[in-house]
Amino acid sequence: MNRRYALGLIGAATLSAGALSLLPRSSGLSDLGAAYAEGAKVDTSSVLEMTMGAEDAPVTLIEYASFTCPHCANFNNGPMKRVKQEYVNTGKVRFIYRDVYFDKPGLWASMVARCDPNRFFGIADLIYADQRSWIGKGNLNTIEQNLRKIGLVAGLTKEQLDVCLKDNVKAQTLYTWSQEHADADGITGTPSLIINGEKYSNMSYEDLKKILDQELGM
Repeated sequence: MNRRYALGLIGAATLSAGALSLLPRSSGLSDLGAAYAEGAKVDTSSVLEMTMGAEDAPVTLIEYASFTCPHCANFNNGPMKRVKQEYVNTGKVRFIYRDVYFDKPGLWASMVARCDPNRFFGIADLIYADQRSWIGKGNLNTIEQNLRKIGLVAGLTKEQLDVCLKDNVKAQTLYTWSQEHADADGITGTPSLIINGEKYSNMSYEDLKKILDQELGM
């Protein structure tokens, strides 16, 4: 299993650190006290699964990833693009993307990408493609502004971004949802893949293709 590849320069957080430490103060996400009392149960049923491909595809591929993970960027910019072309778009594989939040910018990036669920994968591609640039030297205020710029390029409005990045309840809900799934599937590093229930760590396209073809009986 890979290490947690959260970037140290932006202050990595463990999965158990709590959402409060991940929220951007400049966006108003500094205090969840009004939304959730200490130890209160968080209802995660409203969180949408980000999926691509036919619902009845014979193979389900789940990716656990973080937008600040360099290995996740390499995987999504390389092997995953080929998987989408050759397996997802052809009805062979249903793809599910699940966030893991190790740091503040990873949560913020997810909130920008999820601002319009219909554009999630397009925005996610922009975030991964330009990962080094928007992270820059790790200044949190600059990172937030860079993510806003990506959102604007993707067609979101300033008003949409303001609402999404100031949604305290959504931030806590996403964080809790992420923890629930990561704990249930034993995720300790990213990227992690689950193919028809079997867990794998990061791999090349060639190795992933062998597994997918085997599951498809090819």
